[in-house]
Amino acid sequence: MAKLSTEELLGQFKDLTLLELSEFVKAFEEEFGVTAAAPVAVAPAAGAPGAPAEEAAEQDEFDVVLESAGDKKIQVIKEVRGLTSLGLKEAKDLVESAPKAILEKVDKASAEKAKEALEGAGATVTLK
Repeated sequence: MAKLSTEELLGQFKDLTLLELSEFVKAFEEEFGVTAAAPVAVAPAAGAPGAPAEEAAEQDEFDVVLESAGDKKIQVIKEVRGLTSLGLKEAKDLVESAPKAILEKVDKASAEKAKEALEGAGATVTLK
């Protein structure tokens, strides 16, 4: 079997759905005995140098959280599919399990646009 370059592997992953990628990650973790968990940053203690500067910094990453689908659940599912790369079943499950994050760590403009689109479809949305 020919060895694939990093770029070729990334190209293959781009063609996968989120569900397929999730299944791959689980299989990879089991095969090699590792976890793909993000590293946890240690927050400075209250009153430590640097803490006030972090609090004063403006938030630049937002999570778009679907609180409820409202009366027009089908329209909300369509909007969720448009905002994400989820398939119909995954988007439906996500909408039905509200409150749930639709988008995570996006810039303010993208978050506002997503919130407007979802609210236009009849959903209740918050930005965190």
